[in-house]
Amino acid sequence: MILADFGTSYSKILDTDRDEQPRILATSKLSRNFMADLATGHNAARRSRVSINELTALARGGEKLICEDEYVLLDCGSRDIKYIRFAGGKVVDMGWNAECGASMGFTIELLARYYDLDYTKIETPDTGFSITCGVLGMSSIFDAVIAGESETEAVAKFVRGIARNAYRFAGSPDKLYLSGGLCDNPLFVTSFPCQVIPLGRFVLIEGLLFSRDKGQA
Repeated sequence: MILADFGTSYSKILDTDRDEQPRILATSKLSRNFMADLATGHNAARRSRVSINELTALARGGEKLICEDEYVLLDCGSRDIKYIRFAGGKVVDMGWNAECGASMGFTIELLARYYDLDYTKIETPDTGFSITCGVLGMSSIFDAVIAGESETEAVAKFVRGIARNAYRFAGSPDKLYLSGGLCDNPLFVTSFPCQVIPLGRFVLIEGLLFSRDKGQA
């Protein structure tokens, strides 16, 4: 069975008959004729025989990976952010934001390429920009650079602001489980004012596996 999490920028593909781990591919590089058996994410309905809502896949992935009755799981993608809150072993709250989280992951990756930055070598700043949108927030970087800050310092404050906005959107928990490609960005992870436990890029794939195994697809 071919499972897929079709992200806006990257797609995660798992052939359960052949692959031990999911593969990460640029979504733009996928063949037009590529079809999954079970999928979630951007264009999943068009590219799969059976599709599952991303919040459902996220919740089921959290249920499979997190051995706790109460927790908040936040997924930060290229295009949007979404969270699931569990209490008493059940989903009690969820949210999806494609406006205030607009192009968050995409913008952070774009800035690294444009300014030739390595997020593993940038210290977390003590202050950040007040940001509610990844795209519009870039103006804060340009203003800071014009005022004399280095590009690295300005981008670091931008990333911190993005993380704090996502934290507030998720309800400002004391502990947060994190899903998505930004799990690999230490500057982003350490910018949250709470304990963060990164789960990696394949939480939604785990949710698809959970759905398959439970016959809920």
